[in-house]
Formats: sequence, C-alpha cells, structure tokens
Amino acid sequence: MTFTKVNQIVRGWINYFRIGSMKTYLDEFGQWLRHKIRCIIIKQWKEPKTIYKNLMKLNKACKCNFSDEEINKCANTRLGWYRRSGLEVVNFILSPKVLTIEKGERPGLVNTLNYYLKSL
Repeated sequence: MTFTKVNQIVRGWINYFRIGSMKTYLDEFGQWLRHKIRCIIIKQWKEPKTIYKNLMKLNKACKCNFSDEEINKCANTRLGWYRRSGLEVVNFILSPKVLTIEKGERPGLVNTLNYYLKSL
C-alpha cells in the first residue's frame, strides 16, 4: 500500500516537472525518500526482537556479512526511528536494490533518478 501510493505520487510529480532540469535535485530527493521508507519499515517492525530477526534474515539473504553483534546493536539502540534508519547496518541491508524488489502484491520502490532519465 505504501509503496504503491509513493510510486504513483513520485511518477506523477516527475512527469509534471519533467521539463525543468532537476537531475541533481532528484538524486537528493531519492536518497531522502529511501531513508524515509527505511524509517517506515523499521517502525512497522516495532520491537527490537522483530527488528533483529528481520535484519538477520535480510543480512543472510543479501549476503551483507554484518556480524550478530552489529545487528543486535542496531536493533536495541535507543536512537529515534529516523536516526536508527540512517545507521550503516540498515543502509546496507535495506539498500536501494532491496527496496526495488517486487514481492507478492507489493511493488518495488521506483528509483526517482532512473525514472526521470528514462522518461527524457
């Protein structure tokens, strides 16, 4: 639901403002958007135990080679959701490549810069 709505808004916004030169802005906007999506994902997992379990699962699937201790620190940190989603562990495990994967009914997150360059 979240990915569908975000993709619709981003595509419509890019198509509307396509005439202008906004390559550098879209690069920064894409980074911010992925950070915010990671924050939402971490927030949906809620408890440190769930965050730890899901990050470990993704760590093995993506072969990121983070240690058990690093993921445990990230899951049990007292930082806020936004700061926690900016940690190195979360950035590498929930990378842009992982966010663009379609799974079941959930579409992948559109890469703003690639969509803009493709539509030129």
